[in-house]
Amino acid sequence: MRILVVEDNQDLAETIVERLQDEGHVVDLETNGETADLLLKHAQFDLVILDVNLPDKSGFEILKSMRAGQVDIPVLVLTARSQIEDRVLGLDAGADDFMVKPFDFRELGARVRVLGRRSAGTAINEFVADNFTYDRLARRAYVNGKDMDLKNKEVQLMEIFLSHLGSVLSKEDVADKLYTYEEAPSLNAVEQHVTRLRKKLEDTPLIIKTVRGLGYMVYVNEH
Repeated sequence: MRILVVEDNQDLAETIVERLQDEGHVVDLETNGETADLLLKHAQFDLVILDVNLPDKSGFEILKSMRAGQVDIPVLVLTARSQIEDRVLGLDAGADDFMVKPFDFRELGARVRVLGRRSAGTAINEFVADNFTYDRLARRAYVNGKDMDLKNKEVQLMEIFLSHLGSVLSKEDVADKLYTYEEAPSLNAVEQHVTRLRKKLEDTPLIIKTVRGLGYMVYVNEH
């Protein structure tokens, strides 16, 4: 998933980013509430991890702005406040989940996975199609029980495609989900990753179709 972390405690923010990157996610970091609010109006993310106490604009204000603008990205709110009123306020404002600091990073990772599954419309960690299996928890793909040995970007690409089965994604859409702002995505690089992944999927029912002039569509060949 491509995740935006909005947290102004630099040490905590860097640790969250590092942990999420270690789990294979594409992660951007923003420390200012006003800037984060503007960013969310113009960029695509799969999940937002949002602190409540931020410079210039609070997490609750950002959340209300998102939902008022019909931005339905899952939001996990972080707060140092444990009062039930704050939790109710956050959930009523449109939060999907809530964690009180300090928290266990293993639990954070688990909650991120749950929100990712919910966003993708699935309640289970495994995707299975005939001889192909993708384990979302382990982030590994298997053909006939044998590990496909996917590289990190191939894993990220696999998760993007499995979350959008049957839908056409432009190369720009894929690049936006595959790279952070600092990585300066190249459409040629996207094509190379897709080509490598398509080759590894040759003996599976999972098909990556190039839709001329539009982008890519992934579907399961039932025959």
